[in-house]
Amino acid sequence: MRLSKITTRTGDKGTTGLADGTRLGKDHARIAVLGSVDELNSQLGVLLAEQLPPDIRAVLLQIQNDLFDLGGAFALPTQDMFAENKIAWLDERIGHYNADLPPLREFILPGGSRAGALCHVARTVARRAERDLVVLSQSDAVPQHALPYLNRLSDLLFVLSRCINRKQAAAETLWRRDK
Repeated sequence: MRLSKITTRTGDKGTTGLADGTRLGKDHARIAVLGSVDELNSQLGVLLAEQLPPDIRAVLLQIQNDLFDLGGAFALPTQDMFAENKIAWLDERIGHYNADLPPLREFILPGGSRAGALCHVARTVARRAERDLVVLSQSDAVPQHALPYLNRLSDLLFVLSRCINRKQAAAETLWRRDK
């Protein structure tokens, strides 16, 4: 058993503990990144509650596990333990899922099916996690492959939202420029 006690009261004064025992203020940039990555993982959990094609479900479950690993890498700032091969895996998935999609001639608005829209929300949370990570990287060491991973992940989530909408026969709404 890893967690025998959920309520520790150690955060009652505005600090939280990292895996190495270091305590940081809950307003620290590292904690913001941890929170954004956790929120992204939770958003993927909401998406996984929807009806999804089995292959996309498997991809999202792998990403959830990778995000847990990424959170662990942020919780142990003295160790860079987030593997580069996770980025290559995302690149492969992007290529695979994008191959059958029609080319975009205009921006699309988030939406379509409920699952497609939830995938867009996850994409925007991934972008926020990426921005939070950039802030942290300006003052602290970060896992070397974390930023490219989050960047590719948001790209994959965009592609997956299009695939989900296509498989659910939900039309994409194109952005219309005011002319």
